[in-house]
This record gives sequence, C-alpha cells and structure tokens, in this order.
Amino acid sequence: MKETAKIAAARVEVAERRAALIEAVRALQLRLQPAALVTEVWAKAKNKGADMAEEAVDAVRARPVAAGGIAAAVAMFLAREPIKDAVVKVYDAMTSRDDTKTRRPALIKKKPAKGTAKRPARRLSASMTKTEKTQ
Repeated sequence: MKETAKIAAARVEVAERRAALIEAVRALQLRLQPAALVTEVWAKAKNKGADMAEEAVDAVRARPVAAGGIAAAVAMFLAREPIKDAVVKVYDAMTSRDDTKTRRPALIKKKPAKGTAKRPARRLSASMTKTEKTQ
C-alpha cells in the first residue's frame, strides 16, 4: 500500500502529540508526588506569613499608639495574677500589720484547699463589725 504525503504527515503529527502527551503526564506525576505537594504548600505558607507580617508592621507604623495599647492590654491580661499579687503586697505594706479590722477581705490572701483546683470561697473575718460586713 502506498503512503501518501497526507498520511505520512498525519503519522508524524500523531507521534509528536503522543510524545507531548507522555511528557505532560510525566510532569503531572512529578508535580503530584506528596513531597512536591508538601514543598509547594510550605512555600505558599511562608509567602503568606511574610505578607501578613509585612502588613502587621505597616499597620503598627500607621497607628503606633493603638498598637501599643493593644500590646499593653494583652500583656496585662496574661500577667493578671502577678499584677494582683503585687498590688496585694503593696497594700499590705501600706497598712499596719496589727490593724486587721480595716483590711478588706478580698485583699487577705488565703491558701488554696488541698486537693482542689478551685479557690475557696471568700469569708469575712470574725473580727469585722456588723456595719463593715454590710458595706
């Protein structure tokens, strides 16, 4: 059987397209490997994190007072127990040790009960007068 030029050109085109398709499938196989996917996701996450950090720096530069206030509020929230303890110590230092009647019961530090994670209920001291209890 005699091949015409048209059939020969079609066979060459089919061979070229087949080679291109095989190359595309190999590229997809490499791209869809788990290690390649993890690397791609990691790179995107790093870029997104860098962008967010840059935006945060720009926001702080634009509003330094607001950013400082937010940072101070977060720091005070995280350090609320040490701050409370420091205030109690200052109050105790400013009041007389003998003058237990004038102390507020909220400022008297009590030891936590053994075996419980909760704080014990606050009780009024027996030495307080009736009028001080109602205030």
